[in-house]
Amino acid sequence: MSPPVSFLPKWGAWYQADGTTRFRIWAPHYEQISVVLEDGSEMAMSKDEKGWHETCFSCQPGVRYSYKLSPDTLIPDPASQFQPDDVHGKSAIVDQHAYQWRTPQWLGRPWEETVIYELHVGTCGGYSAIIKQLDALSDLGITAIELMPLSEFPGSRNWGYDGVFPYAPESSYGSPNDLKALIDAAHERHIMVFLDVVYNHFGPEGNVLSQYIPEFFSSDRQTAWGQAINFTLPAVQDFFLDNALYWLNIYHIDGLRLDAVHAIAPQSWLQDLVHKIRARCHPERHIHFILENENNDASLLQAGYSAQWNDDAHNALHVLLTGETEGYYGNFAQNPTQDLVLALQEGFVYQGQISPDTQKPRGQPSADLSPTSFIFFLQNHDQIGNRAVGDRLSTQIDSAVLSVAHALLLLSPHIPMLFMGEEWRTKTPFLYFVSHSDDLNRLVREGRQKEMAAFSAFNSQEKAHLIPDPASPETFRRSCLDWAERSQPEHAQIYETVKKLIAVRQEHIVPRLRNARAASSHIWAPGAFAVSWRMGDDRLLELFVNFSDTDITMLTGYAGVVLYRSDHQDRKINHTLKSHSFIATLREGSER
Repeated sequence: MSPPVSFLPKWGAWYQADGTTRFRIWAPHYEQISVVLEDGSEMAMSKDEKGWHETCFSCQPGVRYSYKLSPDTLIPDPASQFQPDDVHGKSAIVDQHAYQWRTPQWLGRPWEETVIYELHVGTCGGYSAIIKQLDALSDLGITAIELMPLSEFPGSRNWGYDGVFPYAPESSYGSPNDLKALIDAAHERHIMVFLDVVYNHFGPEGNVLSQYIPEFFSSDRQTAWGQAINFTLPAVQDFFLDNALYWLNIYHIDGLRLDAVHAIAPQSWLQDLVHKIRARCHPERHIHFILENENNDASLLQAGYSAQWNDDAHNALHVLLTGETEGYYGNFAQNPTQDLVLALQEGFVYQGQISPDTQKPRGQPSADLSPTSFIFFLQNHDQIGNRAVGDRLSTQIDSAVLSVAHALLLLSPHIPMLFMGEEWRTKTPFLYFVSHSDDLNRLVREGRQKEMAAFSAFNSQEKAHLIPDPASPETFRRSCLDWAERSQPEHAQIYETVKKLIAVRQEHIVPRLRNARAASSHIWAPGAFAVSWRMGDDRLLELFVNFSDTDITMLTGYAGVVLYRSDHQDRKINHTLKSHSFIATLREGSER
């Protein structure tokens, strides 16, 4: 599966086999732009009637360059493929075909096999450091790692959502070839690599597009991050379509997670995107597209996207486990057990109802979608890092209850996702961190305190000092995992349990996921319920869940094979579901 020779992004500097580099930028209101190399040499670009400026000349990989917009204005390339000197430095030319792939025939894995492991490359030590963890992740049963955004951002500490060069992998993590080596090593272990891409906004520092090419943005539409990107323009559409193709075809990424697509308009661009991408990739590849979408648009999942992060399922479960009801958790405060069961059966909780926090309708009907259209998680970067002190569930709830939650996560037909360190139940926080310029760091610090003041635990000046400073290097350091921790006795047993659950999933659930659909459910008490699905081979997968402190008497006995039970008792199903316990069974559809 070699990258197609015909792939040539419309934007940026592209090093070619004949030793020349083609430079191209869309900047319609400039009459003359030139390329300036690090040695001071300059080459004028020609402009066409659509606003594209282009030139091509002999220029070798590694050479730094800028675009000269006026006698005193030089900018990095908005489509730079490498920013070795950070966001304010010159761009560097990259030979994207120099890396010799060891897995050129890799085609990916079917979606049903997916078990996602979300990680932050920086807190894991960079591209090369993650390679050292791949054997352990493979041993655990992980089939896909999902990398938080890699677009070059200011400094060396950031979640990645402040990126401003979508084609340039973050230089503080390593070189472009280091990233390719990570992807190659993952594929050697049959692990897919997904990338979180941010197409809804650019970060606040180093964004040359907003500074010098205002046409890229809509003058009449705002998002939570500022001026909306103008997806009605062909040049803007090409920028992001080619970016997706670039990661998939040049870096051999297996799938993309599209951040906050509810901020992208028109939605028709999103519907077309998947089909345009598939038409320009190897037809036998398994390529997957994941959404984050506050709007719960089932129509996008019907239009070809693989799945959506199911915040509804997470939020209902979080309220059930922790009792927290502040902020958006208030939308699930009335009956979290019922909401969780609905999410397990139908995907979205909000399918058009009025959302209490916005007083507006939210969502579309989702019951007809496959369970694999939804990604289920107990934690992710947002749900940990957007807490004031970045605390994980391992520090918030009883260990036995958390064990039940992990069994539900890994043995439901939904696609499961773990956040780094969750498999051994680390207590290392994942905090919010940045490394902007001093003035912007101050604004971020003040904004963070204002945001957290909406929560009762941090709603006074006296309590504000408890919130870690996002700009402090110590905040980043505290978020870095100690991988040796997983072999410590108190963590090793948890790790082995998670490994066992994933093995049960791969053996008994994954082969039956295609055409699986919800069957029935029953709620005995708050936190205690049964839910079942008719699998693709017509067998019934039944999960019996008891988060409560009370044993539950089940009036009807259940037949079938016990796939897993958390209380380690006789594997024969009986009429008692003990407190803080979980049982998974598989039976023929006719059995009673």
